[in-house]
Amino acid sequence: MNCRALSVLPVALLLITTACRREQMAPVQPRPKRVAAVEELQLPDMIGRGAQPFLFAMRDGSLLLSWVEKDESTPTATLKLARMTDERWSEPATIVRRDDLFVNWADFPSVIEASDGTLFAHWLQKSGPSTYAYDVMIARSSDRGMTWSVPVKLHDDAVRSEHGFVSLVAQPSEPAVSAVWLDGRNMKEGEDHEGHGDMTLRYATIRSDGSIADRAELEPRTCECCTTAMAWSDEGPVVAYRDRSADEIRDIAIVRKKASGWTTPQVLHADGWKIDGCPVNGPQLDARGKDVAVAWFTGAGDRGQVHVAFSTDGGVTFMPPLRIDGNTPTGRVDVLLSHDGDAIATWIDGAGKEAAIVARRIRRNGKLGETVTVAQSSTARSAGFPRMALLGEVVYLAWTEFTPVKHVRMARLQL
Repeated sequence: MNCRALSVLPVALLLITTACRREQMAPVQPRPKRVAAVEELQLPDMIGRGAQPFLFAMRDGSLLLSWVEKDESTPTATLKLARMTDERWSEPATIVRRDDLFVNWADFPSVIEASDGTLFAHWLQKSGPSTYAYDVMIARSSDRGMTWSVPVKLHDDAVRSEHGFVSLVAQPSEPAVSAVWLDGRNMKEGEDHEGHGDMTLRYATIRSDGSIADRAELEPRTCECCTTAMAWSDEGPVVAYRDRSADEIRDIAIVRKKASGWTTPQVLHADGWKIDGCPVNGPQLDARGKDVAVAWFTGAGDRGQVHVAFSTDGGVTFMPPLRIDGNTPTGRVDVLLSHDGDAIATWIDGAGKEAAIVARRIRRNGKLGETVTVAQSSTARSAGFPRMALLGEVVYLAWTEFTPVKHVRMARLQL
């Protein structure tokens, strides 16, 4: 697909001069300087004995942590959930435990809350004997995660192929969530991603009663195994993903839903990354009001870079991207919008066992905060994808550590 290029807004500097008599002027109060800090949180022994963590900030001020525990001696895997309220953790609850869960370092489950308090969880489940035959399953809980509904399949095809890389977001005015995912119904059943048909990007609404509606194909040809991203702005849902053109340019594209329907996908920025295989490195985005921030990794020109771009009109146009990395990024980004409109981004930087999870505050005027090391990590697949949540004014980050078994670690960030 040849996406149209998004319009790019110039970064303007607004100067305001106020004239007044010296004796009438109040003393100028300097803006408090942010002191970067990382505080690691001690998780109880029964929480986080696994990998693939996902965080979600609840409307009541609590924090949800989900993760996958894998029994290495059997095919059994368990998706679990715990809640932190006032710095105290609940007992972990089991969402699903099966022998046929598809567990992947880059394609992880999630749990979010709808506007009516219903919890929605998604996971991947094998649909056939082939390695790449699996479905997306959705379950709901109306009792804070203690019990869960019978799961339903998100997509409406019966092809035994890849379905995953799901992004869920709560709809602001309806007791429902929106879902976007990579759908391999046009690929050959059970085959590896490359060369056996095109991966598509699809969307649906899941209501609190379990019904699924508003199904749509957003893009007929995408990169096959990069994370998707979605957020809900005042203008409606905004989706980011890694596109795949006919000549293998795999840049980040944006598609939005308006009252008249879905827009034509547009390239966010013409990085020009030509690569003959999926880099397993997708974008992330967040929205607050009409403000949107997108973070992504590109390897264009054989040089890794992490960028952040801002929009003030719900994702219709974006300011020029800001490069935020420290010259040796691996990617695996995440991004949040703070209440004051700044973006907070995380990614893995460095090489091999010398890599680290780093974080940075990015102001929309282009000023970058200091790069803060959160934890030592690795570029190995076992390191997974660190994930953030904003609870009030506090940023929380969860990631996987492998020493020598996998377990989840968490930190609280001040940037």
